[in-house]
Amino acid sequence: MQKDSTFLPRLVLIFGDIFAILFSFGAAYYFRTHLDSRPFFFESDIWGFVLEIALLIPIWLLVLASLGLYSKSILARHARAKEIGRLFVASLVGTMSIISVDFFLRSDLFPVRTVALLSLAFCFLFLVLNRTLFRALRDHLFRKNRGTLRAVIIGNNPNTDYLADFISATPESGYQLVGIVASRRYFPHDLLPKQYPSLKDALKKAKPDVIFQTDERQTEYVYKQSIDRHLLYYFVPSETSLSSQLGELELVGNTPAIRVSATPLLGNSKYLKRFFDLFLGGLLFLLALLPMVLIWLVVKFSGLRHPAIYASTRLSQFNRKVKIYKFRSMKPEYSGLSPEEAFKKMGHPELIKKYRKNGDYLEQDPRITKLGAFLRRTSLDELPQLWNVVRGDISLVGPRALVPGELKKYGDRSLLLTVKSGLTGLAQVSGRRNISFEERRSLDLYYIKNWSLALDFQILLRTVKVVFAHEGAK
Repeated sequence: MQKDSTFLPRLVLIFGDIFAILFSFGAAYYFRTHLDSRPFFFESDIWGFVLEIALLIPIWLLVLASLGLYSKSILARHARAKEIGRLFVASLVGTMSIISVDFFLRSDLFPVRTVALLSLAFCFLFLVLNRTLFRALRDHLFRKNRGTLRAVIIGNNPNTDYLADFISATPESGYQLVGIVASRRYFPHDLLPKQYPSLKDALKKAKPDVIFQTDERQTEYVYKQSIDRHLLYYFVPSETSLSSQLGELELVGNTPAIRVSATPLLGNSKYLKRFFDLFLGGLLFLLALLPMVLIWLVVKFSGLRHPAIYASTRLSQFNRKVKIYKFRSMKPEYSGLSPEEAFKKMGHPELIKKYRKNGDYLEQDPRITKLGAFLRRTSLDELPQLWNVVRGDISLVGPRALVPGELKKYGDRSLLLTVKSGLTGLAQVSGRRNISFEERRSLDLYYIKNWSLALDFQILLRTVKVVFAHEGAK
């Protein structure tokens, strides 16, 4: 499973920035009201002032994020000067944004201009101080191999020697060298115990989080291994391939490495999508709460001995098994059985071939209750999955959640599991039952490789149209 070594550090950094900003504005206010000898003609209320600033913190975070101040590249050791420059711009833009909001709302947030000017200066100083402390803490933890990524380097290239030596000697890089797959002449002799005869052997025994490839031999095979195991993959390019822009370029020491990603849904994009899911999914869950209670009552009274909501095991991101919730729509005696088992149990094995040939659908499915058929046709049976979205089990938009047994039918099974499954998706709004299994798989793969927030919005809008028009409903 791909290790996320950036979430917790970024969360710590965000909270540190929030504290630095609030402390800066509070310090500016305190300086003007307690340390400045000049008289002032307003009622001093430092806690009320800080509380109002706290309500406007999202503006600051938006400014910091838009300037890339939470990206991995800006937090690299060599990017310190660039980071300080952007922090000054962020302090200026952030403070001016607060002043603009105050002006248009006519809230008289700043009693005097001195507080605003001091806030700008203090914000810059304390944001720099927070980032300095953050880097010191991060480097201290890295030196103890906490939060580092276990790295395997493969390739017969001089860059193998440099990378191996750099990572071993520089724990602050965030990497821990656990394996080398290369001829002895291409890495330092003191690292001989870390040599493995093959990549397969290194992956099995060293259990890495990231693969660095320094030559161009079997790149497709090495990349596929990283995808199958959900590992990060970096390709260290030659001068020729450096200009091809294969992916996101990073520096490891002084060596450029291209991070080749299976999906653009990484880094800041991943957190943006999760915020989108949490906000919109939570809102939809609250709006659907009353209808869900009513549906629960109807389903429950239609079969008092059986649960109105059932949970089925599905595969989501990184092959993680999650419980997906739905309103019960199937007859209890067939619940939990595969279609093959259910049709054999009812004495109609001939329906198996028809069911599979028709894209896992039957016009008159004998397993489904009349109420269940209505719920499926209107997609109301899937409303409980909004809770899965809020919990983070699945996303609002993504590939269809797979039953564990289905995975063997997919040639690109590992690629399908690089992102969270979705309540809705491109395949669902492109015909639902009216398209073949192969077409659904292709659409899911297209979504993974071409994700964007705009694409998510388009799919959600098309979902509304599909649901209300009952297009291809099961």
